[in-house]
Amino acid sequence: MKTFKLVVATVVLGSMFSLSVNAQEPMVGGEKMYPKKNIVENAINSKVHTTLVAAVQAAGLVETLQSAGPFTVFAPTNDAFENLPAGTVETLLKPENKATLTAVLTYHVISGNYDFAALEKLIKAGKGSAKLKTVAGGELTFMMNGLHNITVKDANGGTSNISIYDVYQANGVIHVLDAVLLPKM
Repeated sequence: MKTFKLVVATVVLGSMFSLSVNAQEPMVGGEKMYPKKNIVENAINSKVHTTLVAAVQAAGLVETLQSAGPFTVFAPTNDAFENLPAGTVETLLKPENKATLTAVLTYHVISGNYDFAALEKLIKAGKGSAKLKTVAGGELTFMMNGLHNITVKDANGGTSNISIYDVYQANGVIHVLDAVLLPKM
């Protein structure tokens, strides 16, 4: 009986250790995200964020997102960008539209560390919703959509769900979005 308990304890502890290691290095776009790397270093490795990385580079935001922060980044996937009206991404990436591109990208960034627990706490304190100011100066509204799902609403009423939470970085945290958020222009 003692041997059985020891085996069960070993399996349980081993599983817990495995989960904590995986929690520290979540997978995004089929690649591990390392908490000791900064936002840009991790985003570059994500196969589902190539459009976002190209946009960050075109907007000249690489140095900013590599700085100390901390930043909370709501990172739309390639699919999210593809769901914008035809030609939108191509138009935004043109040099003459750098200011608009910068406004859209910085609308997805909040100063500070807001992981799931922090966002959930703000939503509960706000009796169902919380508004946070973005680096671009606009606001995003956060609402619970189930027990462990947060929906983000932009200034135009568009919504996005967070599909992957709490991807911790050396200079903040990333949450993966299923839609692009747009500021009032």
